[in-house]
Amino acid sequence: MSWGKLLQPDLVLGGPILSLSPELVQQHGLAGLILDVDETLVPMSISQASEELKGWVEEIRPIASIWLVSNNLSRTRISSIANALQLPYLLGARKPSRKKLREAASSMNLPIEHIAMVGDRLFTDVLAGNRLGMFTILVEPMVNPNQLNRKYPVRSLEVRISKALGASLAPFQSVDTDSLS
Repeated sequence: MSWGKLLQPDLVLGGPILSLSPELVQQHGLAGLILDVDETLVPMSISQASEELKGWVEEIRPIASIWLVSNNLSRTRISSIANALQLPYLLGARKPSRKKLREAASSMNLPIEHIAMVGDRLFTDVLAGNRLGMFTILVEPMVNPNQLNRKYPVRSLEVRISKALGASLAPFQSVDTDSLS
């Protein structure tokens, strides 16, 4: 498989994880979500889950199993976020390694093609999910509303390299069915 294909998300949201609706999850036949934590769910400068994120998890929980899988090694940080969301978690994943993704997927007891890896990074989250044959979803980083500098140089570099290797990163456009009639 080419690098362009390995770095190609199945779905580019063009917004933060909160824009991943239950309808979109069901539309893609997903029964499980493996979520990255840092910058995907919670900005690095914040150590707790927002009320908005808790509400999103409660909307998704009835339709999909959810696990958190993070490269972060801080048990204090990741367990605090996972406990607030009442979700199981694995830390120290070393994505793009597939080991912890396999472990979470195995715990879900679902076919791998019905599980999505959701994250904000191409070279860790998307690459790991694609290497395992999962559906992959790229989200925009979760930002701290109190922080003026919202630049993500490593992510920007990953996007440029991925595009140069042939990945198309055009955001998903939802179709307004009312305007079609």
